[in-house]
Amino acid sequence: MGALDGKIAIITGAGSGIGRASALRFAAEGAKLVIGDKTAAVHETARLVKDAGGEAVALEIDAGVEADVVSLVAAAKDTYGALDIAFANAGIIGDMGGIFDFDPAAWAETLRVNLIGPALMVKHAGKAMVDQGRGGAIVLTASVAGLNSGAGPGAYSASKAGVINLAKVAAQQLSTSGVRVNAVCPGLTETGMTKPTFDYAKAKEVTHKLGQLNPLRRAAQPEELANVALFLASDQASYVNGQ
Repeated sequence: MGALDGKIAIITGAGSGIGRASALRFAAEGAKLVIGDKTAAVHETARLVKDAGGEAVALEIDAGVEADVVSLVAAAKDTYGALDIAFANAGIIGDMGGIFDFDPAAWAETLRVNLIGPALMVKHAGKAMVDQGRGGAIVLTASVAGLNSGAGPGAYSASKAGVINLAKVAAQQLSTSGVRVNAVCPGLTETGMTKPTFDYAKAKEVTHKLGQLNPLRRAAQPEELANVALFLASDQASYVNGQ
């Protein structure tokens, strides 16, 4: 049996990177998927899932818009009749300004997608799981930038610190429901969002420095983070909550 046999899962940011890798991994472990992304690439992810024998419904959505999050939850319930897992993975790097020259509007946009988006997933996917009465798992994508300074720009780092605290607060508020909430904190991972960093390193012939602050002395691949999300979403993590 797969680790997610019989489970229905939502994944956002599924058009590329960690989201796409997770969609393929979750489907390979038996989950039926509703996947969302702001780009049309989400349909290619759905095709890859189906070509591998899985099931997926793809929607072009903005993860920071409440109506779009509601549509994802509704699609899971309407298509598959239930919802067991939600992986709020969508995010943007956002405003790159320093502490004296940032744009408040750009900061607000970063927070809207990176922090309010996951909160909306907890609100609506969590409510659907509670109403079902059979528990569930919510996984949020945070970052090492939310744990320590120097791993990302200010707005991004602040938003991811918020996601980490959101996981703790949501886990506590849902503590009697059987719905678990946890966050993953990736280090530098080779995705579309980090492509400029990797391209710059290649151009300067310093790729050996990528991920040098990590104890493994390298950057991660999306599939490695997908494995962590899979564990947290599965029943194998039944005693992991608010982490």
